[in-house]
Amino acid sequence: MRPNDRRPVKTPRSALADTLLERLTTAYGAAADPVQARSMAAYMKDVAPFLGIRTPLRRELTKAVTARTPKPAEADLAALVLRCWELPEREYHYFAVDYLRGHVRACSSGFLPVVRHLIVTVPWWDTVDHLAAHAVGPLVAADPALTAVTDEWIGDEDLWLARTALLHQLRYKSATDAGRLFAYCRRQGGHPDFFVRKAIGWALREYAKTDPEAVRAFVAAEGDALSPLSVREALKNL
Repeated sequence: MRPNDRRPVKTPRSALADTLLERLTTAYGAAADPVQARSMAAYMKDVAPFLGIRTPLRRELTKAVTARTPKPAEADLAALVLRCWELPEREYHYFAVDYLRGHVRACSSGFLPVVRHLIVTVPWWDTVDHLAAHAVGPLVAADPALTAVTDEWIGDEDLWLARTALLHQLRYKSATDAGRLFAYCRRQGGHPDFFVRKAIGWALREYAKTDPEAVRAFVAAEGDALSPLSVREALKNL
């Protein structure tokens, strides 16, 4: 599959995914807490239903689910994350994101359409931000030609793709393509949505840990085109 392919992604067959999904649904299902589920869903603006498993317990269960299983190949990862995303409860999506984060080095550039599907399906910051920094970021770092895709995403009508483009370099530090980062912030500086404005400020604030003078100069030059939220976030630690 081409990296910028927008056709529906197909779920491959995977015996490893079969095993993990059986373990996962059994373990998570047994730990469900309906009372906690309601408060968790409300906190996330009811973007998805929850099982009601708090993060520490969920991580313990995840270790048990993945114990003594082989390292996945790319097809295994695709099968697992796509099938997790078909399940309604958000904890299954969190499992998929965490598992992908731990094995993203097994993925080629052709995995990016799978990540795109996860970003635009049941999107909210709780999954999108991790996918941006821990899936898209490593994939682009491994194959810089994928910047052609993030260059498309920054102008996409889907605000979550634009947010992903802004945030995918969060962990790059000195390897950050500052010119591209600043161009993306400039491109979406007037965006009306909170999540894009916040992402601009967050991306700049993170890069300011590496090159504070560059961020100061950018905000001084472009501040009038940025929202007050973006500027405030960008300069928070300077």
